[in-house]
Amino acid sequence: MNKRQTGSRWEAQAALFLEQAGYQILERNFRCRQGEIDLVAREGRYLVFVEVKYRRSLAWGSPQEAVNPEKQERIRRTALYYLYSHGYGEEMPCRFDVVAVTGEKMELIRDAF
Repeated sequence: MNKRQTGSRWEAQAALFLEQAGYQILERNFRCRQGEIDLVAREGRYLVFVEVKYRRSLAWGSPQEAVNPEKQERIRRTALYYLYSHGYGEEMPCRFDVVAVTGEKMELIRDAF
């Protein structure tokens, strides 16, 4: 299995994990010139932009460490484009979550950045 297939597999698993936690998945793999957002969801009144990160082990660091400031800024710019392109106003409460996957273990980090 190549990296793209592995990423798609874990993004699908993360979507199920989030649905079980009460999230409503609105979109998967939203792409634009600014970047990509793995999952866009609703949880209560929040529009949630979710980054899914997978690591087979902790040998190269934790998955959440891979969501560095540069990656966070790219996700923020992409989220802003998503909001405006989908007709959401500035009053829409948003949040950025990370689903960190290590081996077979998933951890949800709400309001990660």
